[in-house]
Amino acid sequence: MRIAITTGGGDAPGLNAVIRAAVLTAIDRGWHVLGVKKGYAGLLGDDEVIPLTRDEVRGIGHLGGTILRTTNRGNPFSYPVRQPDGSVLEVDRSDELLENARNLGINALISIGGDGSLAIAQKLAQKGLRVVCVPKTIDNDVSGTLSTFGFDTAVNTAMEAIDKLHTTAESHDRVIIMEVMGRHAGFIALHSGVAGAAHVILIPEIPYDLARVCEAIVTREKRGRFFDVVVAAEGAFPKGGIESVMGGSLPGQATRIGGIAERLSGQIQEKTGKECRSLVLGHLQRGGMPTGYDRLLATRFGGAAVQAVEDAKWGHMVALQSPNIVTIPIEDALRAPKKVDLGHDLMRTARRLGISFGD
Repeated sequence: MRIAITTGGGDAPGLNAVIRAAVLTAIDRGWHVLGVKKGYAGLLGDDEVIPLTRDEVRGIGHLGGTILRTTNRGNPFSYPVRQPDGSVLEVDRSDELLENARNLGINALISIGGDGSLAIAQKLAQKGLRVVCVPKTIDNDVSGTLSTFGFDTAVNTAMEAIDKLHTTAESHDRVIIMEVMGRHAGFIALHSGVAGAAHVILIPEIPYDLARVCEAIVTREKRGRFFDVVVAAEGAFPKGGIESVMGGSLPGQATRIGGIAERLSGQIQEKTGKECRSLVLGHLQRGGMPTGYDRLLATRFGGAAVQAVEDAKWGHMVALQSPNIVTIPIEDALRAPKKVDLGHDLMRTARRLGISFGD
């Protein structure tokens, strides 16, 4: 058996732990393992396909990032190809990918990625490639799994930032708005905000009312608390409004969700008279060593992915359905993105603690 491993989409702490576990588990079975560099680029001749042995994965389990590198612009069904005139044309190179995989003697592929990578893997599976997926996203928004690796590390990174913001905000009687990742789901904002004792948490699942946000800040001031920490998911948006977007200032440059912290800073300062500052935590949430929880989950996922290959669970994704790791069809994971359950006990606890969600 010869299997290949690829990592796609944004990086997440724990990717290397998955790779290590999958490689060692496969070698234990006497299999050969290949690593596809930079998403699917290695299988399309734009990067390398390398052997993965014990030596290649030695000492990587605690490292952030991915030794295979990654990209979020490498969809083989819409692959960017630069033309002689300098323009970029997106073409379908999936058949070329499948042929190259056959020529390399690849019997199965383990694809590690988020919703975009899962959708690509499903299409490749429909074209005959034997694929098993491992869910990866710090946003924790993949359905069918209780958690994804990288999420716990991102929450801890955000929580540590909130801890530091408390002291400076209190020293200056300021309102500080911190923007965290979460385009369509507010798991990082919710978990880090509650753990870090934020005063306002804004998530995409609850469109906020700016007047209610300001009311929460003014109410705290009347109680003698002159500072506030607001945690906002990048995809949070006001009632009747849309998400904040950034970019697009250069020709051909696409806009992206972000900028809510800066926007809220100006709005809150104008309405309350409080001095406000904004902070975008950004890619710090993706970097650094994975926490112990993420290392364990990633290791379990890597081993389970190899077991799924052995069991011929083609077109399936490994998932945590506590306390066990199971496999589910990729189509089930893609049916609907996972959102914060507004009736969850964590939400109820947050409200009882006096945290405002701007509603």
